[in-house]
Amino acid sequence: MNQSNSVFFSEDDLLPISSLADLVFCERRAALHFLEGVWQENQFTAEGHILHEKTHEANTESRGNVRIVRGLRLRSLRLGLSGVADVVEFHRLDFTSLSDLPKDKIPQGVALAGTTGLWKPFPVEYKRGKLKHEKSYEIQLCGQALCLEEMMNVQTPVGAIFYGKSMRRHDVTFSAELRQETEMAARRMHDLIVSGRTPPPVYEKRCESCSLIADCLPKTIQKRCSVKNYLTRILGKP
Repeated sequence: MNQSNSVFFSEDDLLPISSLADLVFCERRAALHFLEGVWQENQFTAEGHILHEKTHEANTESRGNVRIVRGLRLRSLRLGLSGVADVVEFHRLDFTSLSDLPKDKIPQGVALAGTTGLWKPFPVEYKRGKLKHEKSYEIQLCGQALCLEEMMNVQTPVGAIFYGKSMRRHDVTFSAELRQETEMAARRMHDLIVSGRTPPPVYEKRCESCSLIADCLPKTIQKRCSVKNYLTRILGKP
């Protein structure tokens, strides 16, 4: 969380936190979305939108020692990211004052308006599918955690991904390795936007579930590129 040597982005240059999941899943998909403005719905994206619409209705509720905030706006000028969290839970901590901590230690919790004590943030990202390990989702969630840390100057060590079909959570620890991968993904996403170039397709099995397969045409375009490269080699043309 040391930002002393960081270059900060302007508000106009902030990219969606969700773009990190696109990038990690497929760089071409991220470019089609955020460079070319190509968006298509399929069953999976439609179900996902319905799930997110329910969680993005901004409100707050209390359940014992947990405060649940929906639709919280997030941003990181350091990473150049912004977005809206599905849910951020704030868990009450045992100690009640920042004075209980050493002065050189980053607080584990924050004070919330209308409450007493300190509360630790715990971001929760909602996904439509079944419980599984998905690195792109974990990096998106870690991006939310890094935004919370920058905005609130607080430790955010853990979060969760809630899968709608399984109705189960997958807890995610924001390790040093995952944080580094998330920061690298943010840099790559900004580099992609600056380059203005859409990468060529590479067909994989996961392409079949992508809502952009009809626009991306990974099999067709990849085959054309392969034929062109073959002819170039055979004929010796540049």
